[in-house]
Amino acid sequence: MYALRRWSVNNVRPLRALYDGLETILVRLHPVLEWLGYRRIDKAFLGIEKLTKGALFDSRSCGQCILDLTGMACPMNCPKEMRNGPCGGVLADGNCEVDPEMDCVWVLAWEGNKRLGEQDYPIQVVQPPLDNRLRNTSAWLREVRRQTNTDDFTG
Repeated sequence: MYALRRWSVNNVRPLRALYDGLETILVRLHPVLEWLGYRRIDKAFLGIEKLTKGALFDSRSCGQCILDLTGMACPMNCPKEMRNGPCGGVLADGNCEVDPEMDCVWVLAWEGNKRLGEQDYPIQVVQPPLDNRLRNTSAWLREVRRQTNTDDFTG
């Protein structure tokens, strides 16, 4: 999975376009998703997310995905689970202080953001702490509900 994680950061532009396109489709499907019941379909969506995002980004299924802000590098791969980084423990070669065999997730995130070619780097948006109650729930469905102002799960 580590090789795919690096590949994802190196190919951030097409993956970001795919990610944004999928988000647009899901938002348009909101009436159908609401009719099916977000709570009822959450586990199915989580399964799909675990397969796809797990393979491509080594996602940890935190339920609060910010891949679009971190150059398609999952910050939950940081051994310290930093949502805003780097932690200050980056080694001189750009590797992690906790696992020196691993590239620092935040170094990868900055590289990914640079490859996006945007003037303002989305990585600079300070993220709230991780809400552990949302682990193993669908981040996609949560984002659809956020964009459609659907406050909570529906039947």
